[in-house]
Amino acid sequence: MEYYDCYASDYTRARAKFLNAAAAAGGTVQSFIHPDKQTPDGHPLAIDVARLGNAKASRQALFISGTHGQEGFSGSAVQVGWMLGDGPARLPSDVGVVLVHGLNPYGFAHFTRTTENNVDLNRNFIERAAAAPANPHYESLHDALKIRHWTDAENARVDAAMAAFTDRHGRDALFDTLARGQYLHQDGLMYGGKDREWSNRTLEIVVKDALVDAEKVAFIDWHTGIGEYGRPFFLCFNEPGSALFQRACDWWGKENVDGVRPHGMERPNYTGLVFHGVQRFLGNRQMCGAVIEFGTRGVNMRRVLRLDQWLRRQSGLDADLRNGLQADMMDAFCPFDGQWRKDTLAAGLKLTDQALTGLAAW
Repeated sequence: MEYYDCYASDYTRARAKFLNAAAAAGGTVQSFIHPDKQTPDGHPLAIDVARLGNAKASRQALFISGTHGQEGFSGSAVQVGWMLGDGPARLPSDVGVVLVHGLNPYGFAHFTRTTENNVDLNRNFIERAAAAPANPHYESLHDALKIRHWTDAENARVDAAMAAFTDRHGRDALFDTLARGQYLHQDGLMYGGKDREWSNRTLEIVVKDALVDAEKVAFIDWHTGIGEYGRPFFLCFNEPGSALFQRACDWWGKENVDGVRPHGMERPNYTGLVFHGVQRFLGNRQMCGAVIEFGTRGVNMRRVLRLDQWLRRQSGLDADLRNGLQADMMDAFCPFDGQWRKDTLAAGLKLTDQALTGLAAW
């Protein structure tokens, strides 16, 4: 198996690789077709769910790709690689695996981070019965952060506004403001949405169906961006100091999980994460796991996030310009570098095996 057997060039091909690998591994697949959106060339959009191993086991793994659309290529490759390898054959009889492919299929297919409604799906899982979390500092920055034209001068203006904020409040406060999520500006960064997205509601159905018999759940949500180039970075959202947090440390190494600082800064107060949503869907059942990122451009991803949002607002843009900027953006989220892809696939398969070994011993 080579890395290019697992990595795809677009969503439709990634989906085909996933479905073919699931069939070859003897998995059962359920597909949730998007009700009103398609790929750019008119193919269906779907969240595909493959189940392998013992579907009735009390120990289940839930591994998700494509929460942030264009980050889905890496997570998809790990899922495909695990199925193409001997992973399914080595599953203990009391363990099942649920692979959710393309949780945000619109973003995956349209090469954007957000959903069809420009919602950051990984900020959409807040408790809707309560008021949406506030992000007051973002209110002071929103207008300054919005790129009008994709030029060096405009990006310098935004950089200057962030530098001025940092001078007043510190770099940790800026990171928190930009990353935690905001719920007022649909045209802004990290917009968590006014309502639950289709992907959010569909994942609840998946959890309540596929994990109905689960008592213990191992969780991985695959992402890219944070961390050293080509290396995994862990964001565990189990309560620090708890038995579940300690279990994640045992699976993947305490030095990788405990006290880590994304981009060398304090971890933001993230709101509305998929992790939190799945915990809520499971009720009082135990879940242990993490968001696992593969590092790309580090803190320079801020510029790429602005580019993503700017491209979303453009119509009638010169095709050559759009294609060039989109290629740069995609290289930031899933580098074309073959060594990066080889390394992340190998790391992802190892981390998957570690989680499954830990789950079996739980």
